[in-house]
Amino acid sequence: MSRCLKTGLLLAGAAMLAVSTAGCSLLPKEESELKPPLVKPAQENYRTAKVEKGTIVKRIAGIGYLESVSTDIAQFTGNGGRIDSIPVQSGDMVKKGDVLVQLIMDGLDIQLKEQELALEKARLAWRQAREAGEDQQRVAELQMELEQMKYERLKQQFDSRILRAKIDGQVTFVESLKEGDPVEAYQTLVTVADPAKLRVALRVDNSADIKDAEVGMAAEVTLGKETVQGKVVQTPSSAPVTMNKDLADRYARTLYVDVAALPKEAEIGSSVEISIITQKKDNVLQIPRSGLRSYLGRTFVRVLEDGKRIREIDVEQGLTTSTSVEIMSGLEEGQDVILQ
Repeated sequence: MSRCLKTGLLLAGAAMLAVSTAGCSLLPKEESELKPPLVKPAQENYRTAKVEKGTIVKRIAGIGYLESVSTDIAQFTGNGGRIDSIPVQSGDMVKKGDVLVQLIMDGLDIQLKEQELALEKARLAWRQAREAGEDQQRVAELQMELEQMKYERLKQQFDSRILRAKIDGQVTFVESLKEGDPVEAYQTLVTVADPAKLRVALRVDNSADIKDAEVGMAAEVTLGKETVQGKVVQTPSSAPVTMNKDLADRYARTLYVDVAALPKEAEIGSSVEISIITQKKDNVLQIPRSGLRSYLGRTFVRVLEDGKRIREIDVEQGLTTSTSVEIMSGLEEGQDVILQ
């Protein structure tokens, strides 16, 4: 083999080795597995409140309205009828005996007048018969009595179609009716109230909200910027027995407060703020109501100790209000209670 040929073969081998080595260097290197980052656990923040000593007060509070102690509700208690006229409107002042509602008479007014005439004729005949014989006088007397009975019966029918005010006062309600509209028995058509004597009525949706009130309890009544003192005079438990379903339902959900001296601007329908303290305890341990927990008959709290450790403690609760709870045993003043 010639010297030149050997040199060429050596050069070709060196080139192939270089290409092979370069090819290996082009392959991607295998990456090492990454370790997961270290994450610190999030520290939970608790809302807490201190166990404190103080005064706890349970009260009934709400918005009441002034209403009259004396009220006349105008209703037809017999048969109904059709409206002829309602000559009053809300806000009117009326006197006892004034007409409030009148039904269509259907000729009853004419019948009454005719009977009044017949009665007068019978009286005249009786007076004339006194100068005649005893028999004629007796007949005339019986005829007069008969006409009197007829007149009184017609008069009752006539009066039953008219509602008159039974007291002096202010009209506070008038049913929206027009001539010819039908009226049912015991339908409230007009209400008259005496504005001279007012009381506060606090009505609630749930009678349990006022169950702690008792007759004689003191009450604060605020009208505008003026606060006056009053006292509870009627509760659902002390309400009078009534067969009127609507009135019984009202009594079951209403608290009445009497105020001796109302502000000058007080009038029927005025709204007032009422506050009645039903229970009060001084120097007792208490926590926010949201700190008390119950589960399967167990009453307990969760206490945060040293800012990080949580401990459950069974407690005995006492007086409870809408915002606070008296703790009778289980806790000490200064402990941190976790709120829900």
